[in-house]
Amino acid sequence: MYIREVTVQLKPNSQAKFTQTIEKEVIPMLRREKGFLDEFTFVSSFGNKAVGISFWDKKADAEAYNTKTYQQVLKSLSTVIEGIPQVQTGEVSNSTWHEITAQTPAMAVKA
Repeated sequence: MYIREVTVQLKPNSQAKFTQTIEKEVIPMLRREKGFLDEFTFVSSFGNKAVGISFWDKKADAEAYNTKTYQQVLKSLSTVIEGIPQVQTGEVSNSTWHEITAQTPAMAVKA
C-alpha cells in the first residue's frame, strides 16, 4: 500500500469551507481514481494547517492520480489554501486499520 501526504496552509477562517470542499468535491474525485483506497484529513487545532493522507493500492496508481487529477484538486481548494502544498509519498509499513504489519528482512546472525 502506498500513501500521499499533502500538507497545506489554510487561509484565515477557512476551516469549515475547507472541510466541506474535501467532502463534496475532493473525495468524489479520489473515489473515481484507480487504486484509491482511503483518505484521512486532519486540521490543526489552530485551524491554519491541514494534512491529507490518501491511501493507494500501488505506487503507480498514486503517480497516475498525481499526473492526471491532482491539479483539479488544487483548483477546487484554491479558495481556502495559500502557498504551495508540500507533498510526501511512501510505502505503508504498519496499519492496524488496514491490517498491515512490517515486512522486516531476515537478519544475518554471526557466530
